[in-house]
Formats: sequence, structure tokens, C-alpha cells
Amino acid sequence: MRIGQGYDVHRLVPGRKLILGGVEIPFELGLLGHSDADVLTHAVMDALLGAAGLGDIGQHFPDGDPAYAGADSLVLLEQVGAKLAAAGWRLGNLDATVIAQRPRLAPYLPKMRDNLAAALSAASEQINVKATTEEGLGFTGAGQGVAAQTVALLLPWDG
Repeated sequence: MRIGQGYDVHRLVPGRKLILGGVEIPFELGLLGHSDADVLTHAVMDALLGAAGLGDIGQHFPDGDPAYAGADSLVLLEQVGAKLAAAGWRLGNLDATVIAQRPRLAPYLPKMRDNLAAALSAASEQINVKATTEEGLGFTGAGQGVAAQTVALLLPWDG
């Protein structure tokens, strides 16, 4: 088995949608980035690629490549899933934390989990998504950005 860790952060700005785990969350600010800036899905991809020894999302989906401008991160996650399978790996489980002072994310966590599972052709029970604040501390606590951390376990493909 192999373990990978992923981390991503994006700045909150006006005029952008807030997309987390493929869920559009009503909020006055959104995340700035080349793609849809979905920090949760980006952290998931990095954890999976890292566990498989396949580099990181910047290598596979460079932010300087116009092909990925505005890209749906769940579509990119599907591609990561295909890369894992081609390399002989399958998801064991994944645990992710979104760090944001606002908005309140609890109502959206089940849909995020289901979206990630569907993109990876996995069971929802293999994925856990949770959210926390930083009690007003740091850039996330000040409402300047959103971060996500993920840990993934990969198992050899058995058929």
C-alpha cells in the first residue's frame, strides 16, 4: 500500500464562483485560480498522485496551459483516477479537510464526498470530507482564502 498527502490553497476574491468538491456554494466571494480553483479537489489529486509516485497536479495540468483555463476539477480528477489505474493502483480510502472561516460548509459535505467518489469510481464510504475553521487565525481565519489537506491510501489493483 502507498500513502500520499495533498495540500492546496487559493485566495478568495469577488467575481468568482466558490467551488469545493465540485459543489457550487452560494457566497459573495470565490476562489481565484486558472481552473475552477477547487482547492478540495486539487488537494485530493495531489494526495493520489503523490501516493502513486506520479508527481503532482502542476506536472499533469500546468496552470500556464490554456487548455486548463476554467477547467472543471472533477473532470481532471477522473483523469487522475485513470492514471492511477494504469499504474496499477486503486483507492483504499481518502480523508480530506477543508479549512475556511466562512461560509459554513457542513450542509455541502455529503455532496462533495459523493462527487469525489463518483469522479474516482469509488464508493462514497471510501471518502471522508470534513471542514473546520481556524478560529479567526491566519489567512483562512481572516477570510482571505480557503485551504484543503488530504491523505490518501492506495492499494495495488487486484483485478
